[in-house]
This record gives sequence, structure tokens and C-alpha cells, in this order.
Amino acid sequence: MNEYTTQCLEETKADCLGSLEAIARAGAGRMLAAALEVEVDEYLQRAREVRDERGHAQVVRNGHARERTVTLCAGALKVRAPRVHDRRPGQRFSSRILPPYMRRSPQVDEALPLLYLKGVSTGDFGEALGALLGEGAAGLSASAISRLLQTWQGEYAAWCKRSLADKEYIYLWADGLHFQVRLEEDRLACLIIMGVLSDGRKELIALQDGYRESNESWASLLRDLRARGMAAPVLAVADGALGFWGALREVYPETREQRCWVHKLRNVLDKLPKRLQSHAKELLREAMQAPDRGAAEQAMQRFAREYEAAYPKAVDCLLKDQEHLLTFFDFPAAHWVHLRTTNPIESPFATVKARTRKTKGAGSRKAGLALAYKLATAAEKRWHKVRAPHLLALVRTGATFRDGRLVTRRAAPSDCSADANPGSAA
Repeated sequence: MNEYTTQCLEETKADCLGSLEAIARAGAGRMLAAALEVEVDEYLQRAREVRDERGHAQVVRNGHARERTVTLCAGALKVRAPRVHDRRPGQRFSSRILPPYMRRSPQVDEALPLLYLKGVSTGDFGEALGALLGEGAAGLSASAISRLLQTWQGEYAAWCKRSLADKEYIYLWADGLHFQVRLEEDRLACLIIMGVLSDGRKELIALQDGYRESNESWASLLRDLRARGMAAPVLAVADGALGFWGALREVYPETREQRCWVHKLRNVLDKLPKRLQSHAKELLREAMQAPDRGAAEQAMQRFAREYEAAYPKAVDCLLKDQEHLLTFFDFPAAHWVHLRTTNPIESPFATVKARTRKTKGAGSRKAGLALAYKLATAAEKRWHKVRAPHLLALVRTGATFRDGRLVTRRAAPSDCSADANPGSAA
């Protein structure tokens, strides 16, 4: 047993008198130190034959750097990284394990926005992270978090200018969500567009401030997407009350329209007395979840016959958008669960609303947009793909579906059977 191993055992015995977290941090510290030494040894080994004219080695050890505290998921660790003196022109050793000036691991950096977005205020970060990672967690002050917010705003600005020429969105959802802005009178009208790529992944396409969700605000956003290379999607899903539809017909007239059933149900039920809403909702959901277009139309007519005499506004609200409420029947049945509503937008952005309520709103409109952007991109990795993603190729190539089943196809990708059963409403 060598001296280093003996020292490790003695330190481990001492650690056993402390907490479980202390043991884990001590072990992580020793493993990090050992890994840095191995990394330097390998670098020196690769350059062992490099000598100057006097036979002196060009690459040698150069002691250790000053001690610094690095915050890892295991806790705050004190590290003295080994240094290397590389005399070769243009060459310099830089650790890939612990880069110069790094104070936090990438995993901790990813945790910071999540904590903030989940409602931890900047002033509470030190206490919260200290409880999780131990005393001495570096770079977690309120000022550090404020700098992080500024970084997010820069990331958001760059994201808004990215090229979309290499993207192909089959479906998209559009919605407008409103958030409180603490230092301004008007609420933030956040225009949001999400899409489905050809492999079935959902992706945030656009997130922009829009004045009262007006037609011109949506048109400006869509024109910007087109200018950055976004091709027309096959189908768009949105609330019927938005100025989005007029803008879509102007910028992407070839894209088909699907009204959100959840918004439509709310609008229709608002025009009925509460005592009738329960039964009316059953009739409307019967139409929404019908197995085919004919059954849906029959359910809507039953609703019309029952309420037309006493509540004509409720019936007109439903029937005026009948064609666009039933567009989803012309697409694969496996996709219906995704196409009936704008739930793919509303669910992830509910967290933004909760966050702004806890903090009484973002401090500015820019901060509010950056907050919404960061939340969405942080959650994007966990978004589920659409069902039966292999059918998206058929949809893009213009294949014809009737009541969810494939009728004709223009291309013949492999494994494109469309006999999937309709999913339940999201």
C-alpha cells in the first residue's frame, strides 16, 4: 500500500465522523485531484521526446496553481490544479477536466436557471445552493444571478436572429400568453410559435412581444420567420380569436388551419348559463372526440338543435368555425391528439405564469421575454415527440388522409401504415 493510498484511507476514516455529504465531497475532491494528475501525466508522456538543442525537456511540470473553490453537483470543493510549462511555440497546456477560471461545473450552471425559473429569488440563491452544495458555493450571489439574467437576454437576442433555412416544420401551434411586467403598466403579450420537425421532435420556433396579439404583430413575426428561411408548414393550430389567422393567410396562404377545441369550448360555454354548461360540454366533447368527420358533424348539429332557439350566440360561435374545427380529420389519426388543441404551448408555459406570479412579474419586457425563452429552451429537451412520427413524411409530401386513414400517397416512404386509432384529447 503506497503513501498516497494510506493518506486517503486516513482521510476517509476522519470523514466518517462527519455527515454523508461531507464524505461524498471528500471523495469527489480526491477523485478530481487524481484525475487532474493523470491528465498532466498523459500530456507530459506525449511530449517526452521533445527536447531543445541542449537536450532539455520542452514540456515539464510547474508546481500547482493557487487553491480555488469549484462548485460541483457534489458540493463546493477546494482544488489546487497542477500546472505545466510548455516551452514549444504556440503550445499551451489547458485542462479539459478543469478549464482555467472555471468556478462552476456545467451541470450547476444548468441548475441555476431552473432554480430561478421555478421561483427562487436572486437574494435566496446563496442560501438555497448552500443547503444543497455546502458552504462556500462560489459565484452564487444575487449579483451573479443578475449577470446571468443579462446573459439570457443576449442569448435570446441571438436566438431571434438564427437562420431557419435548414428547418422543416410539419405542424405548428400558435398562441398568445400574457405576463405581468412589474415596472410597466401594460402586461406583456407574448406571441409564441412551436413546431414539429420531420422526425417528430417539438421545437420552439418564435417567442416575441406583440401588441395585444394584433394581426400586424403576428404578421410581423411570420414575415420575419419567412425572411429567415422558414418554409410553410402543412398545418397550423391556434385559437380562433387571434389576429394570427389573418397574418397566416397573408404570409403562408398554403398552410391549412385548425382551430383549438379547448378555446372553442370555453368561448361557447361562456355564452350559456352555468346550469346548462355541464351537459353542453358533454355534447361538445363528443364532437371533438368523434371517430370520424361524419360523427363530429352530427354531434355539432345535435348541439345546434338543442340550443339554437334559446342561445343562438352559442350555436353561432360553434358553427361559424365548423370547417376549421374539423380539419384534423384530414391528417393521420395518431396525430389527432396533438392537433385538436394548443395544449403543447399552454402546458410548458404555465410554469412561466407561475414564476411571474411569485415575483410579481418580470422587471421589464426584455427580462420577461428572456425568462420565457429560457424556460422553454430548458424544458425543450424533455418534450415528448408526436405519436407515429414516421407518418410526418407522408403529411409533408401531400398524402391524402380521410378520417385519419391513408387514402393516397405521393411518395412511398417505408413503414408508413396510417391505421392508427385516434388518441384521446390532450
